[in-house]
Amino acid sequence: MLSPAAAMIYILGTPHGPHRPVMLAVAAGMALLGLLAWASAPAVARSRLRVPIQLASAVVSLLGVSGLALLDGGVTSPLGALELFSLVFFAVVLPARMFAPMALLCVAAYATVALAGGAAPPGFAWVFAFTYGGVAYLAMRHSAALASLRRRLGEVSRIDALTGCLNRRGFDERLETEFADAARRGGPVTLVLADLDRFKEVNDRHGHRAGDEMLAWTGRTLARGIRGNDSVGRIGGDEFAAVLVDADADDARSVVDRLRADLDAVSPASIGYASYPADADSLAALRQLADERVYADKLARQPGELSGEPAARARVQVERRTTPAVTGRERRRRSVADGGWLGVSVCTVGLGYVLLFAQGHPHRIGMGVLLAAGWLLGALVVAGAEWLSRSAALLWWMASFGLVEFVLSTGIVAFSGGATSALAVGLLAPMPLISLSTPPRVGVPLLGLISSCYLAVAVFVGAASPWHVAVQLGGTIAVTMACGSQGAEAGRQRRRLTELSRMDALTGILNRHGFEQQFAATLGRAHSDLSLLILDLDRFKEVNDRHGHAAGDALLTWVAGTLREHVEPSDVVGRLGGDEFVVLLACADTAEAAAIADRLRSALAERTSASIGTATLGPHGSDFDALYAHADADLYARKGRRSAPPPAPAQNRRRPARGYGHAERREAPAPDGLRPA
Repeated sequence: MLSPAAAMIYILGTPHGPHRPVMLAVAAGMALLGLLAWASAPAVARSRLRVPIQLASAVVSLLGVSGLALLDGGVTSPLGALELFSLVFFAVVLPARMFAPMALLCVAAYATVALAGGAAPPGFAWVFAFTYGGVAYLAMRHSAALASLRRRLGEVSRIDALTGCLNRRGFDERLETEFADAARRGGPVTLVLADLDRFKEVNDRHGHRAGDEMLAWTGRTLARGIRGNDSVGRIGGDEFAAVLVDADADDARSVVDRLRADLDAVSPASIGYASYPADADSLAALRQLADERVYADKLARQPGELSGEPAARARVQVERRTTPAVTGRERRRRSVADGGWLGVSVCTVGLGYVLLFAQGHPHRIGMGVLLAAGWLLGALVVAGAEWLSRSAALLWWMASFGLVEFVLSTGIVAFSGGATSALAVGLLAPMPLISLSTPPRVGVPLLGLISSCYLAVAVFVGAASPWHVAVQLGGTIAVTMACGSQGAEAGRQRRRLTELSRMDALTGILNRHGFEQQFAATLGRAHSDLSLLILDLDRFKEVNDRHGHAAGDALLTWVAGTLREHVEPSDVVGRLGGDEFVVLLACADTAEAAAIADRLRSALAERTSASIGTATLGPHGSDFDALYAHADADLYARKGRRSAPPPAPAQNRRRPARGYGHAERREAPAPDGLRPA
């Protein structure tokens, strides 16, 4: 829509130019097709022919702008660069596999206009094509890097940091997708739920570290025991789930038997499963039935006395997992490097023009010196991208770099002959990439300064026509705004995914990954008076066993909210898993931490009792592992001295939207294949 609109304004503003009736008809046809594409966009987005339709629309648009440029005199026409504007826009909005053919088409269309249109100054089309081609490539690479970061963030936000399995959010999404697919094609799908037997005793006897190692071993064992297309998730403290694709009751029975045998040696579990459509006709019914069968299996199994051997075996066999990191510094490094490569690319094209086409130009040496300086500055930024990305003064450095490059570009354009010279493209072409890769508080003033100086060069140095200046600047600004919009949307998605990767889906507080990140950041700024609390709900397992997981989820959500209400805004609350919570006190010594622990214990006593261990930076350690170990030992020393009543289930409170099971537990018949006691 932008290209035909700009063309129509230009055509109507220059009614005495050649071929105006034909050009007006072409521009009006392009505008009509653009309106039709905009009106049908929702339907096209849902169509299987979405990609061919979009490609056909882009081809028609390119043919239209090429025809307009040919009718108006070729590449030196104010409309001569519209194909190159489209090239940069496609680089930002299209995936790499679709951009490559469209880029070739844009270049072919521009080459056709250059060869078949009116005569142009030597090197004019060469400079425009290579400058915009370099900018488009950098924009495509930057967009692809941002897309890769978003994909990785999406993966991190769906992975449980301890076990490497899907977390609750990731598993729910996968289950819903597979169930919808099975319902659409009429195939089977099976949900398997597993609840570790007497896992709480592992934590109580051996500490949370041993419990974490057993959970990690269980996740790895389940993942190894399922089939290639199936998925495993950790949906609660010691609760795991698997979705078996294209698995009916018979297929599920063999998988469950294998999983049970694999788990029995280290972490015995009660297992229940239900299949669609044999056992249930809806996802809610599938979840409920599988949950009820877990507890039927638990009642039938009557597990015996737990020994220390399973915990020790899990500790030996499991490897510590690390969640893939997606850091802000990585994104900053890419943005810094792309800014440097932009300077190198534009200046390389300019130097090529000076060497090949500017013989006899009165300011050839001056242009060459300024271009060489710009090239060297860009190369230095590329080489120092890693160091700059770690600098606290990054924005100042990049603003200074952009300002110096801009001053050099303005001097080059002034030396070359004005706003319609071949090298003037070096001043405007970088604007789309600047808007895509630079924060608005730096990019917007810089873009405004570039536009103002381009107009100043046009007024004080010269330009072929005001229309050429208006169309070139207006078209560049339009593409810049489109790229900026894409960059802003990518930023919003990235921030949302970052938040999801750090938050516990059930309680809304930090998960293990987010808490460890926040702890590291706080520790880097702290010198003393930093304390860690570990909270463990007493006899929480009985809530799940007696009243169902929905009641347990409601209690966990209430605990998280209560903890946040009773600590300072500067303190950090997290849930490491199950019924284990942590609080980082940003300003509390040993005595203050003990007092806060007592206050939190009293606040939680309304619904549940809790054991709390404390550790303080300095006396009890200097890093997270040391503080955690001390607080964990302190917690179990206190737990051993206390005898707590079971927690109270939720009363008249809203239940989580995605629970497994219901508040009132009913016995259900176990399916064939569940092992008797």
